[in-house]
Amino acid sequence: MSTDQATPIEPDTKDWTWVLDRACPDCGFDAAAVDRTALGAAIRDNAAFWADALTDPRARRRPAPTTWSPTEYACHVRDVHRVFAGRVEQVLTLDDPEFASWDQDETAVADRYDLQQPADVVPDLVAAAELVAGWYDRVEDDQWARPGRRSNGSVFTVETLGRYHLHDLVHHRWDVRWMISG
Repeated sequence: MSTDQATPIEPDTKDWTWVLDRACPDCGFDAAAVDRTALGAAIRDNAAFWADALTDPRARRRPAPTTWSPTEYACHVRDVHRVFAGRVEQVLTLDDPEFASWDQDETAVADRYDLQQPADVVPDLVAAAELVAGWYDRVEDDQWARPGRRSNGSVFTVETLGRYHLHDLVHHRWDVRWMISG
């Protein structure tokens, strides 16, 4: 049964960096299979998926009270693009930057993902995807190994940052498979 009711979502406290070392058993994403030069195209393709998915009349409905609706996932994907655009820019322009912490769950509550309208989310998601895709498109061969780190000490290169980013997108598309298949 789907619902429009805003029930608090349990925060995701997992450290997902393991997806860089092995395939995700849920969505099937395999970071090792990603062609780094195709990141921009993959991000744009994912944004087109969300633009289409959010035209579905069920886009604001949660499949369960404690599971985000497709619109809430799309808001998150939009904000992931924004965060990663900033991180890629930092890694490409600064020496070994430390990324500011980002609490995705706090953002979802503060920005009221549960109240956002699909038609309003789409243009911002597509623009954010284009911004970050453009950053990946401009990475030179000798820049893929440039490092940056999260505040918890996890070290990324531009390449692993891109693969980690792409997993988030693929996984959330998988999260809304109920809407596509039903």
